[in-house]
Amino acid sequence: MSHMDFAHPYFGAFFMFLLTFGAFIATVALARLVSRKLARLDTEKLKTTLYECGPEVTKQPNTVSVQFYLMALLFILFDVEIIFMFPWAVDFKVLGWFGFIEMILFILLLTIGFIYAWKKGALEWHSIK
Repeated sequence: MSHMDFAHPYFGAFFMFLLTFGAFIATVALARLVSRKLARLDTEKLKTTLYECGPEVTKQPNTVSVQFYLMALLFILFDVEIIFMFPWAVDFKVLGWFGFIEMILFILLLTIGFIYAWKKGALEWHSIK
């Protein structure tokens, strides 16, 4: 096995993976180089200057509640899990009892995750004071 086997059935997929990985690295490196060359570094002074006769600018912390991210993450998680039920429903008769038990276990795990998020208070909206 000292030579490359170009006739292997997965050689094309491996080659495409390497090509895609190389293109990704090159794109990231090029974007980083271009952004560093074109970016203005003195924007902080411009942001804090007065504009015409407007009020004096005060810096405020940019705070976004983590609750937004948590809700979005939970929505995507449960939404994707529900999407997995559609192919199962299409092939329900073909899968038989094995498919039925598999889906019951899947729904059980989904329910356990939902109860865990509920008990942790992830589904409640907390107000920021």
